[in-house]
Amino acid sequence: MIVMEGCKGLQINPIKAYYCKRDNRALVSAFTPGVSRTVGWKSHRMICNPKSLNLVSASIQPVGTSQKTSFSNALPTKEVLDVWQNADAVCFDVDSTVCVDEGIDELAEFCGAGKAVAEWTARAMSGSVPFEEALAARLSLFNPSLSQVESFLEKKPPRLSPGIDELVNLLKNRKKDIYLISGGFRQMINPVASILGIPSENIFANQLLFGTSGEFMGFDKNEPTSRSGGKAAAVRQIRKDHGYKSLVMIGDGATDLEARQPGGADLYICYAGVQLRESVAGKADWVVFDFKELISSLE
Repeated sequence: MIVMEGCKGLQINPIKAYYCKRDNRALVSAFTPGVSRTVGWKSHRMICNPKSLNLVSASIQPVGTSQKTSFSNALPTKEVLDVWQNADAVCFDVDSTVCVDEGIDELAEFCGAGKAVAEWTARAMSGSVPFEEALAARLSLFNPSLSQVESFLEKKPPRLSPGIDELVNLLKNRKKDIYLISGGFRQMINPVASILGIPSENIFANQLLFGTSGEFMGFDKNEPTSRSGGKAAAVRQIRKDHGYKSLVMIGDGATDLEARQPGGADLYICYAGVQLRESVAGKADWVVFDFKELISSLE
């Protein structure tokens, strides 16, 4: 891996190649520890642009008072506050929650297929089509090559939602474990995790796969977040592995709401500061429009 000057002090997970036993093809994906089907590794160069790792705070227009008051769950109950304040772990969605953008939409726009892909994203996040179907359909519209993904990462730094860095730091100071659970791609989420100081092993996300010449080969369908119900499965696994007594899920979409189930998240907080999906927000334990609401509830 080649790291350019200016990237020092940041943990970047290299892109690696692995050989698939099924047909001996060499595939390239973001490195995931403990991939059982790996039978051999060889490095692939990743060029890191220092600008791509800068923290970019986005500007979001404030939500109107009438919009907030239209939801009875905009004010948390005592029981909800108690779970939130005493949770052992907090899991965040990434797109339209930690970041203001939908990563796949931004990558598609960069590759010239933004509008068509954005329409599929809206359907996927509303829960009107199975997530795995929407993911495959969106990628098939532009088939991003490895060089395009690398160029995108260089030229389009992550745009964090206002207040998310302060909230994550506050949670860490209160000894809460933080996870990123996303239907997006590790290649785009790793820089976000580095900025926020979240370890790579606390990322549950999808992987883009590429051939040895950098051609698009699809995505890893073995990742739980590649299909409907995947975030719920990831949350259950996290809880089982670590024995957490209470866990909170924060996100904006239907796949985040799915994590609120027995053995999964005890609490679902809908973050509507970027995208308000009313069918999802109405079913949340608590809907917030600004991370300051969560910050103030912990102070």
